[in-house]
Amino acid sequence: MTNILGIDISQASFTSSVFNITNKTTSTPRSYSNNQEGFIQLAKWLQHQDLTPNSLTICLEDTGVYAEAFCYWFAAKGFPIAVEAPHKVKRAFHNPHVKSDALDSRQIAEYGYRFFDQLSYWKPVEPVLEQMKVLLSTREQFVEQLTAQQNSLHMLTWKVVKTPLAETAIQQTIDHLKEQIKKIDKAVKDLISKDPGLGQTSALLTSIPGIGLLLASNLLVLTKGFHQQIDPRQLASHLGICPHPFESGSSIYRRPRSRHYGPPRVRKLLYLAALSMRTHNPTFKAYFLRKVQDGKSKKLVLNNISNKMIRIICAVVNSQKPFINNYKSVNPRLLCA
Repeated sequence: MTNILGIDISQASFTSSVFNITNKTTSTPRSYSNNQEGFIQLAKWLQHQDLTPNSLTICLEDTGVYAEAFCYWFAAKGFPIAVEAPHKVKRAFHNPHVKSDALDSRQIAEYGYRFFDQLSYWKPVEPVLEQMKVLLSTREQFVEQLTAQQNSLHMLTWKVVKTPLAETAIQQTIDHLKEQIKKIDKAVKDLISKDPGLGQTSALLTSIPGIGLLLASNLLVLTKGFHQQIDPRQLASHLGICPHPFESGSSIYRRPRSRHYGPPRVRKLLYLAALSMRTHNPTFKAYFLRKVQDGKSKKLVLNNISNKMIRIICAVVNSQKPFINNYKSVNPRLLCA
């Protein structure tokens, strides 16, 4: 275990406090500007205190883009950086009505010490994956705006008193959004094709029925390119489609349910893929009809199909072999008989 540097960061500045693991005390909070000049000043102070990457771990809350430059700068200096969800830090203390930058930095430092073995360490994302993430987020925003504009135009066409200027303006906005979405799709496709690793993984994913470029690219961003083997249960749980038990003894029991929260965009695309498999894939169509006939709800069966697709995705990527239609596994013991 090392000393912990707690960082409370905002757009303009950040406040730092060091938790000393030897005497269990926290240093006086110090504030700096959230730019390179402030990073240099903090680095000089750490050097003066003889706090090196080997004796110090930086802990801060996940505040999105405001912490990006800080993480990249100090990671380049070799400091281990732990980025934690704000609600986890908040739940660790019992004074929700008292808040200041100095107090937050001290609590983050203490949190890093108390939960040192559970910290989530930050690593720089590959530039191509970061670009894809931004493009896909922008695309999602444009799709939402497109749906809103199409609904507005639909309502205007039903009005008795027509307003041609408004209808023309909305139609032009719709055309513009559609054109931008096409450009983003092409840009994402180009980024994947230019990267050999991502291109190969994308080809494996799109070999699976029901998975197109959009779902494949979102999965690549979510899993950071599948650089490590992904456990299907963990991925399904992260997406919020894995049923979890709720029982204790003989008196507390309810049916296992999915938590229904996680990355909403990937979960939505996976649901649409499950709908496509139910309609067009003979195996999944027969499975869906059989389960519905047994009394299962359609939503539950579609969730099961989504979980099956997650297993197929992980199997294809981990084995580095494309999907084979009508594939049937054989017990190895039968081959030796």
